[in-house]
Amino acid sequence: MKMKMKKLLITDDKFNINLKLYFFLKYLIKAQLTDNQSFKILEICTLNPTNFRDKLQQYALEEIKDKSKKQGFILEIIDKVNEEVDSELFAFSLRLFMMKDLLLAEAKTKHMINISTLDPLSLEYDNLTLYKPYSTRVQGALLVLESFNALEQNAVNFMSKDAEDFIKDLSALVNTLKTKNVESNQIFMLIFNESMNQSITSDSGLNYEDRITQVLSSIGISDKDITKKHDTIDSSTEYDFFFTLNSKTYGISAKKTLRERYKQFIKTAYMGKLDVMIEITLGTDLTKEKVEVIRAHDVFLFVANEIYDKHNYLQNALGVYPSRELTKETLVAMIVP
Repeated sequence: MKMKMKKLLITDDKFNINLKLYFFLKYLIKAQLTDNQSFKILEICTLNPTNFRDKLQQYALEEIKDKSKKQGFILEIIDKVNEEVDSELFAFSLRLFMMKDLLLAEAKTKHMINISTLDPLSLEYDNLTLYKPYSTRVQGALLVLESFNALEQNAVNFMSKDAEDFIKDLSALVNTLKTKNVESNQIFMLIFNESMNQSITSDSGLNYEDRITQVLSSIGISDKDITKKHDTIDSSTEYDFFFTLNSKTYGISAKKTLRERYKQFIKTAYMGKLDVMIEITLGTDLTKEKVEVIRAHDVFLFVANEIYDKHNYLQNALGVYPSRELTKETLVAMIVP
């Protein structure tokens, strides 16, 4: 038996007003307004409800004089504004635009707090980095839901006292426009998702090699002194990090998981003339046999703290260290006098 879905009907009036709200929000974001410009435009809308279109055009032409894309987007908005119908909707979209960055920053805060005190080479740090884009999206979606629930209930105490009047006005507009079929939560979420995606892309976490560079820099080995190079004898082996410390040469291979790649480094150990060869890995696919083979060729090994602390065979093996012990003192001690 086939299930039938009742035909859903969205009226033209409902579609058009929500489309216009989305358009206003989209172009306000494209205009990249500063906080001062946003407040000035909001002031123009508030003080000139009957002729704000002319006043806004005057402001755009006189105050944004460089004929930049910003001015163009503002003028494009003005061109689409119907004075009587849209003054309220535009003022509402401007308030939502001003709230967007605040919620976006809040969505990212949870990840920042969780990750700030962790060892960059730990398994927990790696997991948080992996989950970062998802946690930001989930946190953002929940924040938007809770914010609009609060606005609809006129609960204005979810932001700072200084913002109370702003939120009161926004709350009133949410409920007024709801009677006109404006689905502000849904339309704002469209815009908010787009902003989150852009922010996640531009603010992506450090990759594994970058985090190792960060650790080496923190212990006094400048990234200016680190190069990536192939072994002079075995050109098939590439050192992700090559540097000199106390006149001794160090080559590091860095991979989250070793799989079969560790065998290539062992092959190089037969022929290479480096003073110290090191593998850095999370250790999630390490076995006792792999560790024994790696160490049998005088290759030192660093693994994530959680993996090291979990396995006695790692703790009992000479030349195997947790990532928290990646220090200059440890590196110097690897040189046999």
